[in-house]
Amino acid sequence: MIRAVNASFVISAPSIREAPPEGLSEVAFLGRSNVGKSSLLNSLSDRKNLAKKSSTPGKTRLINFFDIVYKTDEAEYPLRFIDLPGFGYAKASKTLQKEWKKSLTEFIKKRASIRVFVLLRDARHPNLEIDEEAKRFIKSFLRPDQALVEVFTKVDKLKQSELAKLKREFPNAVYVSNTKKRGIEELKKIVLEKIFGTVK
Repeated sequence: MIRAVNASFVISAPSIREAPPEGLSEVAFLGRSNVGKSSLLNSLSDRKNLAKKSSTPGKTRLINFFDIVYKTDEAEYPLRFIDLPGFGYAKASKTLQKEWKKSLTEFIKKRASIRVFVLLRDARHPNLEIDEEAKRFIKSFLRPDQALVEVFTKVDKLKQSELAKLKREFPNAVYVSNTKKRGIEELKKIVLEKIFGTVK
Protein backbone atom coordinates (compact mmCIF):
# COMPACT_ATOMS: atom_id res chain seq x y z
CA MET A 1 0.00 0.00 0.00
CA ILE A 2 1.18 3.52 -0.82
CA ARG A 3 0.67 5.91 2.10
CA ALA A 4 1.06 9.69 2.22
CA VAL A 5 3.23 10.20 5.31
CA ASN A 6 3.49 13.93 4.76
CA ALA A 7 1.22 16.36 2.96
CA SER A 8 1.50 20.12 3.35
CA PHE A 9 0.38 23.28 1.61
CA VAL A 10 3.32 25.27 0.21
CA ILE A 11 2.04 28.41 -1.50
CA SER A 12 -0.56 29.91 -3.84
CA ALA A 13 0.90 31.71 -6.85
CA PRO A 14 -0.82 33.84 -9.52
CA SER A 15 1.86 33.08 -12.14
CA ILE A 16 5.13 31.27 -12.85
CA ARG A 17 7.10 34.21 -11.43
CA GLU A 18 5.63 33.73 -7.96
CA ALA A 19 5.88 29.92 -8.05
CA PRO A 20 8.25 28.15 -5.64
CA PRO A 21 11.68 27.13 -6.98
CA GLU A 22 11.78 24.00 -9.09
CA GLY A 23 13.36 20.91 -7.61
CA LEU A 24 10.90 18.21 -6.69
CA SER A 25 9.20 16.28 -9.49
CA GLU A 26 5.74 17.77 -9.95
CA VAL A 27 2.29 16.43 -10.79
CA ALA A 28 -0.08 19.01 -12.29
CA PHE A 29 -3.83 18.48 -11.90
CA LEU A 30 -6.20 20.18 -14.32
CA GLY A 31 -9.84 19.88 -15.22
CA ARG A 32 -13.13 21.69 -15.50
CA SER A 33 -14.41 23.46 -12.43
CA ASN A 34 -16.60 21.18 -10.32
CA VAL A 35 -14.99 17.98 -11.66
CA GLY A 36 -13.89 16.97 -8.15
CA LYS A 37 -10.26 18.09 -8.23
CA SER A 38 -10.04 19.21 -4.60
CA SER A 39 -11.69 15.99 -3.41
CA LEU A 40 -9.24 13.91 -5.44
CA LEU A 41 -6.24 15.83 -4.09
CA ASN A 42 -7.49 15.19 -0.57
CA SER A 43 -7.97 11.48 -1.31
CA LEU A 44 -4.49 11.18 -2.86
CA SER A 45 -2.89 12.93 0.10
CA ASP A 46 -4.85 10.92 2.70
CA ARG A 47 -6.03 14.22 4.18
CA LYS A 48 -9.55 15.59 4.54
CA ASN A 49 -8.89 19.28 4.00
CA LEU A 50 -5.53 19.70 2.30
CA ALA A 51 -7.15 21.22 -0.79
CA LYS A 52 -10.01 23.57 0.01
CA LYS A 53 -13.21 23.24 -2.00
CA SER A 54 -14.46 26.56 -3.33
CA SER A 55 -18.12 27.37 -2.73
CA THR A 56 -18.14 29.03 -6.15
CA PRO A 57 -16.85 26.69 -8.88
CA GLY A 58 -14.27 28.37 -11.09
CA LYS A 59 -13.53 31.12 -8.56
CA THR A 60 -9.97 30.05 -7.78
CA ARG A 61 -7.50 31.70 -10.12
CA LEU A 62 -4.34 30.80 -8.21
CA ILE A 63 -1.93 27.92 -8.77
CA ASN A 64 -1.72 25.97 -5.50
CA PHE A 65 1.32 23.90 -4.52
CA PHE A 66 1.40 20.98 -2.07
CA ASP A 67 4.38 18.89 -0.99
CA ILE A 68 3.66 15.18 -0.63
CA VAL A 69 5.82 12.30 0.60
CA TYR A 70 4.56 8.83 -0.27
CA LYS A 71 5.89 5.77 1.51
CA THR A 72 5.76 2.06 0.77
CA ASP A 73 7.26 -0.72 2.87
CA GLU A 74 10.61 -0.20 1.14
CA ALA A 75 10.98 3.41 0.03
CA GLU A 76 9.88 7.03 0.25
CA TYR A 77 8.86 9.12 -2.77
CA PRO A 78 8.81 12.92 -2.38
CA LEU A 79 6.96 14.98 -4.95
CA ARG A 80 4.88 18.11 -5.39
CA PHE A 81 1.24 18.42 -6.45
CA ILE A 82 0.17 21.46 -8.46
CA ASP A 83 -3.52 22.33 -8.36
CA LEU A 84 -4.23 24.38 -11.47
CA PRO A 85 -7.30 26.66 -11.68
CA GLY A 86 -10.42 24.96 -13.02
CA PHE A 87 -11.43 25.88 -16.54
CA GLY A 88 -14.69 26.35 -18.37
CA TYR A 89 -16.84 27.73 -15.59
CA ALA A 90 -15.43 30.97 -14.22
CA LYS A 91 -17.68 34.01 -14.20
CA ALA A 92 -14.92 36.44 -15.06
CA SER A 93 -14.58 39.25 -17.53
CA LYS A 94 -13.21 38.39 -20.99
CA THR A 95 -10.06 40.46 -20.29
CA LEU A 96 -9.44 38.66 -17.01
CA GLN A 97 -10.00 35.25 -18.62
CA LYS A 98 -7.54 36.12 -21.40
CA GLU A 99 -4.84 37.19 -18.92
CA TRP A 100 -5.52 34.16 -16.75
CA LYS A 101 -5.24 31.80 -19.73
CA LYS A 102 -2.01 33.45 -20.90
CA SER A 103 -0.44 33.20 -17.44
CA LEU A 104 -1.53 29.58 -17.03
CA THR A 105 -0.30 28.57 -20.49
CA GLU A 106 3.08 30.16 -19.80
CA PHE A 107 3.34 28.31 -16.50
CA ILE A 108 2.34 24.90 -17.88
CA LYS A 109 4.71 25.08 -20.85
CA LYS A 110 7.74 26.50 -19.06
CA ARG A 111 7.64 24.64 -15.75
CA ALA A 112 10.38 22.05 -16.30
CA SER A 113 9.68 20.16 -13.05
CA ILE A 114 6.23 18.99 -14.18
CA ARG A 115 6.55 15.29 -14.98
CA VAL A 116 2.89 14.22 -15.00
CA PHE A 117 -0.28 16.02 -16.11
CA VAL A 118 -3.45 14.54 -14.60
CA LEU A 119 -6.46 15.57 -16.68
CA LEU A 120 -9.71 15.09 -14.78
CA ARG A 121 -12.94 14.39 -16.63
CA ASP A 122 -16.45 13.85 -15.26
CA ALA A 123 -17.49 10.25 -15.96
CA ARG A 124 -21.09 11.40 -16.46
CA HIS A 125 -20.05 13.74 -19.31
CA PRO A 126 -17.17 11.91 -20.98
CA ASN A 127 -17.14 13.54 -24.40
CA LEU A 128 -17.17 17.25 -23.73
CA GLU A 129 -15.27 19.27 -26.33
CA ILE A 130 -13.62 21.41 -23.64
CA ASP A 131 -11.99 18.27 -22.17
CA GLU A 132 -10.82 17.12 -25.61
CA GLU A 133 -9.44 20.60 -26.21
CA ALA A 134 -7.48 20.44 -22.94
CA LYS A 135 -6.15 17.01 -23.92
CA ARG A 136 -4.99 18.27 -27.35
CA PHE A 137 -3.43 21.32 -25.73
CA ILE A 138 -1.33 19.26 -23.29
CA LYS A 139 -0.31 16.79 -26.00
CA SER A 140 0.82 19.64 -28.26
CA PHE A 141 3.83 20.42 -26.04
CA LEU A 142 4.29 17.22 -23.99
CA ARG A 143 8.00 16.47 -23.59
CA PRO A 144 9.46 12.94 -23.76
CA ASP A 145 10.02 13.01 -19.97
CA GLN A 146 6.39 13.99 -19.31
CA ALA A 147 3.21 11.91 -19.22
CA LEU A 148 -0.50 12.66 -19.52
CA VAL A 149 -2.87 10.58 -17.38
CA GLU A 150 -6.62 10.84 -17.97
CA VAL A 151 -8.76 10.30 -14.89
CA PHE A 152 -12.54 9.95 -14.88
CA THR A 153 -14.10 11.11 -11.62
CA LYS A 154 -17.48 10.33 -10.01
CA VAL A 155 -17.68 6.80 -11.46
CA ASP A 156 -19.93 5.80 -8.55
CA LYS A 157 -22.67 7.83 -10.30
CA LEU A 158 -22.63 5.47 -13.31
CA LYS A 159 -24.47 2.22 -13.89
CA GLN A 160 -22.25 -0.80 -14.49
CA SER A 161 -23.19 -0.84 -18.17
CA GLU A 162 -22.28 2.85 -18.52
CA LEU A 163 -18.93 2.30 -16.81
CA ALA A 164 -18.17 -0.69 -19.03
CA LYS A 165 -18.91 1.41 -22.13
CA LEU A 166 -16.67 4.21 -20.86
CA LYS A 167 -13.80 1.79 -20.23
CA ARG A 168 -14.10 0.48 -23.78
CA GLU A 169 -13.97 4.02 -25.10
CA PHE A 170 -11.05 5.11 -22.89
CA PRO A 171 -9.11 1.91 -22.10
CA ASN A 172 -6.02 3.70 -20.78
CA ALA A 173 -7.80 6.02 -18.35
CA VAL A 174 -8.06 5.68 -14.57
CA TYR A 175 -11.52 5.54 -12.99
CA VAL A 176 -11.98 7.00 -9.54
CA SER A 177 -14.64 7.67 -6.94
CA ASN A 178 -13.64 9.86 -4.01
CA THR A 179 -16.69 8.90 -1.98
CA LYS A 180 -16.09 5.16 -2.46
CA LYS A 181 -12.27 5.50 -2.52
CA ARG A 182 -12.15 3.57 -5.80
CA GLY A 183 -9.14 3.91 -8.08
CA ILE A 184 -7.15 6.06 -5.63
CA GLU A 185 -4.44 3.47 -4.93
CA GLU A 186 -4.16 2.70 -8.66
CA LEU A 187 -3.68 6.39 -9.49
CA LYS A 188 -1.02 6.79 -6.78
CA LYS A 189 0.90 3.86 -8.26
CA ILE A 190 0.63 5.10 -11.85
CA VAL A 191 1.85 8.59 -10.92
CA LEU A 192 4.82 7.26 -8.94
CA GLU A 193 5.78 4.82 -11.72
CA LYS A 194 5.67 7.60 -14.33
CA ILE A 195 8.13 9.61 -12.23
CA PHE A 196 10.28 7.08 -10.35
CA GLY A 197 9.99 3.96 -12.50
CA THR A 198 9.32 0.74 -10.59
CA VAL A 199 7.67 1.35 -7.22
CA LYS A 200 8.79 -1.06 -4.50
